Amino acid sequence: MKGTAADRPLRGAGKRPTQTRPAKKAKKKLWELKLYVAGQTPKSLTAFANLKAICEEHLQGSYAIEVIDLLVNPQLAKGDQIIAIPTLVRKLPVPIRKIIGDLSNTERVLVGLDLRPLQ
Repeated sequence: MKGTAADRPLRGAGKRPTQTRPAKKAKKKLWELKLYVAGQTPKSLTAFANLKAICEEHLQGSYAIEVIDLLVNPQLAKGDQIIAIPTLVRKLPVPIRKIIGDLSNTERVLVGLDLRPLQ
């Protein structure tokens, strides 16, 4: 004779109660930046220092900077159509953006990277 439903153990009995997991944090947007330079000239070094300072202040660790020395690898200029140096190329987030110069005008760089709206 089969037992009634009341006599049978509940499904899942003995299992731990289901726990709700906190929602996954939204991934931070990764900024992929390429800085094209020609050797370690004062202008190239200034561009890198300015870029690093801007990224530390405004992107808080969600960025990657690749410095490409065109004296060592001149063929790499063709891929991003580099015509002047130093040039900063924002690969991610899309769309691609380019800024030419030593990046000393912080406001211009922020607008160029789309970190601050044009005023």
